[in-house]
Amino acid sequence: MVLVPCCQAEVAAALRENKAAALARSALAELWRHPIHTREFGSHITNVLRCLQLEAHGYQLTVTELVGWEHSMKNELIIASRSPNARCKAAAARLEELLASLGLESLQERFFTPAE
Repeated sequence: MVLVPCCQAEVAAALRENKAAALARSALAELWRHPIHTREFGSHITNVLRCLQLEAHGYQLTVTELVGWEHSMKNELIIASRSPNARCKAAAARLEELLASLGLESLQERFFTPAE
């Protein structure tokens, strides 16, 4: 499967919504304190969460650029190949940990992980 990720505003909106609580909880929230950083960090973390989700469901990934940075800032290409019986519990755990550490628990259903 080859993916060119788009529609990355959902995570940025959740980061914006929980920004005050996140800033009070951790210095890590400085990564998205300013609106431009919220948008860019939200975009990046969306792709990271998507990769973890695919790995949790048994895909092996290669993440690379689609075009050169001089043409587009949003140019990630995710190449995923299904690996039979290769569900990765570590990826599922990291996904859940990342959602919790960034205050994105409200997106838990969106980035579902496989049942044990």
